[in-house]
Amino acid sequence: MFFRNLTLFRFSPAVATDLDRLDDALAEHRLRPCGPLEMFTRGFVPPVGRGEGEPLTHSVKQCTLVTVGGEDKLLPAAVINDELHRKVQKIAEEEGRKVGGRERKRIKEDLLTELLPRAFVRNSRMAAYVDKKNGWLVLDTSSRKSAENALTQVREALGSFPAVPLAPEEGPRVLMTDWLSTGNLPAGLALGDECELRDPATATGAIARCRRQELDAEEVKEHLRNGKQVFMLGLTFDDRISFVLGEDLVIRKLKFLDVVMDELGDSQQDAHAEMDASFALLTLELERLLGKLEEWFGLPRPADS
Repeated sequence: MFFRNLTLFRFSPAVATDLDRLDDALAEHRLRPCGPLEMFTRGFVPPVGRGEGEPLTHSVKQCTLVTVGGEDKLLPAAVINDELHRKVQKIAEEEGRKVGGRERKRIKEDLLTELLPRAFVRNSRMAAYVDKKNGWLVLDTSSRKSAENALTQVREALGSFPAVPLAPEEGPRVLMTDWLSTGNLPAGLALGDECELRDPATATGAIARCRRQELDAEEVKEHLRNGKQVFMLGLTFDDRISFVLGEDLVIRKLKFLDVVMDELGDSQQDAHAEMDASFALLTLELERLLGKLEEWFGLPRPADS
C-alpha cells in the first residue's frame, strides 16, 4: 500500500500521547451500512482485511495507519427532478390546477423516501496515518474537503484532535519560483518534468502548464521573466521519490521509484506481514521527505499549550 497524494496536518507532542488510545476510540465508530433512508454513512474500516473482528488500526513503530470508509447513495438530482416534473405534470393534467411550492416540496420529500431504499451504494476508502514521533497526520488525498472530512471523523472518535493545517514560514510559491528560475535547489532535490505557472497580477489569471518538459528550457524561463510564478512543481527527492508539490504544500502524483520498490522485493507473506513491510517502507521514506519539507518551508511542530 503506497499513498498517491499527501495532504498534511501537524499536532503537538501532547496530542501524540493522546493517540495511544486511538484503537479503542475507533471501535465505537466502525463504518455501518447505509440505512434505507440515509444518504450516506461514515466510519472506520480495517486497514488490513475485511472481517468484523479485524482491528481498525495498524501500527509500525511510531506510525499508526487508519482507514476512513464511507457509503454514499447514488441518487442524482436530475433523476429526482425528472420524476418530480412528471408527477407535477400529471396533477396539472388530471386535476387542472397548478402545484404550489409547499406541495412541490412535499412531493419531492415523498420521492426521496420512495427512491432512497432502491438507490445504488458507492463505497469509498481513504487511508491516513499519524506519525506520533514527528507530529504528522498524513492523508492519502489531494482534496482539502476530503481531508477535512476525514479529520472530522478522527476528531469525533477521539472527542478532540487539535491537528492544524500547515503554516509555512517561507512562502511556497516564492521559494519554488526561485528554485525553478535559478536552478538552485536544496541538496537531494531535483526538478521533474512538469509545472504549472500562473500570473498572479493579472485579472485573467493566465496559466501555463508544462508536462513531459525540460523545466530549464527557454520557454519556461520566458514565462518566469514575464512575471508568472510557480503554483505546482514536479520534483524528485534523492532519486527515490517523485512528486508534484503545490503552493498549498499538497503533494500530488507521489511515486516511489524503482530503487525503493526493489527494497520491498517480491513477498509471499500473508496480508498482515505484507502490510507491515510496505507500511514500514512508506513511513520511513516519507519521514525523510517530510523532515525536509519542514526544513525548506519552515513548518514548525505545534507546541504543547
